[in-house]
Amino acid sequence: MRSYLVVGNQTLASAELETAIRDVVSGGSTDFHVVVPVEPAQKGFTWDEGEARAAARDRLDAFIRKLDSMGAEASDEIGSRDPIEAVHDALRSHPADEIILSTLPPGISRWLGQDVPTRLRGSVLVPVTVVTATRESVRAG
Repeated sequence: MRSYLVVGNQTLASAELETAIRDVVSGGSTDFHVVVPVEPAQKGFTWDEGEARAAARDRLDAFIRKLDSMGAEASDEIGSRDPIEAVHDALRSHPADEIILSTLPPGISRWLGQDVPTRLRGSVLVPVTVVTATRESVRAG
């Protein structure tokens, strides 16, 4: 059974990620662990961690239900604000054969702006697949 670590937040409901997951599931027996790095919920010049965690939990719960409807086994966690740190933390308890990193589109993605895909690939020993949502998919989700 292949194991996958899925990392995303605002894009968990995107059509692009759903397609990528369906492709993986159709390939045979799989196990998923999903980590959502906490994304700050801005309130002026500050952010509310409680609101950020609640929003992340809502997205995560909806995504786990989607995986369940596809017949996929999945566990989950809310991770560190830093996506690379969140991945490293998750891999300690949930080793994976591959990481699927789901990002917002270029221009609005903080993760792409911080070059998270390249930095992540340089810090792990497993393949990293990047799934980038389209602007239309983000608006629809």
